[in-house]
Amino acid sequence: MSSKVCEAVVLAGCVAMAPSLARAQAPEAPAVAPQVAPERPNPRAEADARQLRYQIGMLERVLEGAVEHGVSAVRDRLQELVQMPADLLVSDNAHARGFRLEGYGVFFDVSVPSFETTLWTWRTLDQNDLGLDSAMKELQALVKGNVNAEQALKRVELQVNPVTLTRQQSVAPGARNAVGATAAAPDVSARQVPDPILTDPDEAYRTEVIQALKEAMLDHSSSLGIGPNDWLTIAARGNSDRPRLAPADINARTRIIRLRGADLAAYLARQITKDEALQRIEVKVF
Repeated sequence: MSSKVCEAVVLAGCVAMAPSLARAQAPEAPAVAPQVAPERPNPRAEADARQLRYQIGMLERVLEGAVEHGVSAVRDRLQELVQMPADLLVSDNAHARGFRLEGYGVFFDVSVPSFETTLWTWRTLDQNDLGLDSAMKELQALVKGNVNAEQALKRVELQVNPVTLTRQQSVAPGARNAVGATAAAPDVSARQVPDPILTDPDEAYRTEVIQALKEAMLDHSSSLGIGPNDWLTIAARGNSDRPRLAPADINARTRIIRLRGADLAAYLARQITKDEALQRIEVKVF
């Protein structure tokens, strides 16, 4: 009787434990991630970002125009001094790209056309007595003493470039320049002082372009929303044509032109003059 009771107890225990054993052997269902509602776009933030991109694009075009203005100023000065085709004085157009950098301000990368090849060629020709000015001096020496030839050469000089090639002559009292008369000797001391651009045209070009960029920074950046602790920065570099597989140009220089937002705000509020604002613009060479 007792054995039957024990068997009944064991059987009841097995039946009671069967569901728990089944649950332990069954694979657990994967956890379902809670549903996160998608973030709704902020129409005001999108509109502000779109407006900022538009304003940066506008300043990109202004900066490109400022570089072209510097190019034109140098080109006009050179054409007054040397007869060179205008299309040989520039290698390309200016290009500007602007970005908003969080925690820093607004940054512009400006590619500046280069004069180097043309100006180097012109200077080399002149240094080797192959330039126009040297050629005219040789002709003047050849015709010296021949009144008719000197007058003919003078007419050629006036046609070529009356500003830089016309000889300065001092005529003694009673002297006549008619045919058969003694020609007046040229007065070396009366010659014009050469333009500094002839000494270092590359530096004159850089100065003109940097000045144009600095003025554009002051006059056309009020809509960028630059904070007092932000910076408005321009990195200007020549757009030299270098093959993609060529070694890096370690001699290339980039002009970093930047202005603190507080100084820009002071200028826009007329708390400082334009000359003072220009002096506060930092220019460094990298």
